Amino acid sequence: MSIIEYKGVEVLRKEHVVLKDVGFKIEPGEFVYLIGKVGSGKSSLLKTLYAEVPVLTGEARIYEYDLTTIRRKQIPQLRRRIGIVFQDFQLLTDRNVYANLEFVLDATGWKDKDAKEQRIEEVLKEVGMTNKSYKMPHELSGGEQQRIVIARALLNKPELIIADEPTGNLDPETGEQIINHLYSIAKEGTAVIVATHNMTMLDRFPGRVLHCEGKHLL
Repeated sequence: MSIIEYKGVEVLRKEHVVLKDVGFKIEPGEFVYLIGKVGSGKSSLLKTLYAEVPVLTGEARIYEYDLTTIRRKQIPQLRRRIGIVFQDFQLLTDRNVYANLEFVLDATGWKDKDAKEQRIEEVLKEVGMTNKSYKMPHELSGGEQQRIVIARALLNKPELIIADEPTGNLDPETGEQIINHLYSIAKEGTAVIVATHNMTMLDRFPGRVLHCEGKHLL
């Protein structure tokens, strides 16, 4: 069964239609690029997936949630099942890497201290950052911060990762490492959607391409 299915969806921002008649499906383990000019609706479309931008028309389903009728109290449950990688990291600057990750586990209902510790170790190992748990965000390079953000996205073993311009603040070599990492996550069965301006990545790491253009998703 598809993780995401949209049919005839209109995406609105401040009452302006940014995308219309949007229809697409995403299957488990797919690696999908979302491309388009600035202002073409990429971020707005991604925000509909985790119910930050409401869907008012058409059919929109993610997992078993109907995004046109989702209730406010269901939104945190939905977001727990999606890993989000932001361009600007959004790490908490007043605490170290370990505490950043623990904060997410606490917020999503983890109680067992040993289980939390084990999961944090697992995700840091997965992104090659096992020895950085005591570091503060400002002590890490941009690429290292983005790896921590990916670790954070993986904490609750999501079936979907959304990465909004994940290489936007990184040099080309580091950006390539980040896309490579997301690519390998998709190979293990997690669907990954990457919004990007970086067209060279599409050649290096082939995937399905969704293109926002002229208020349509092609």
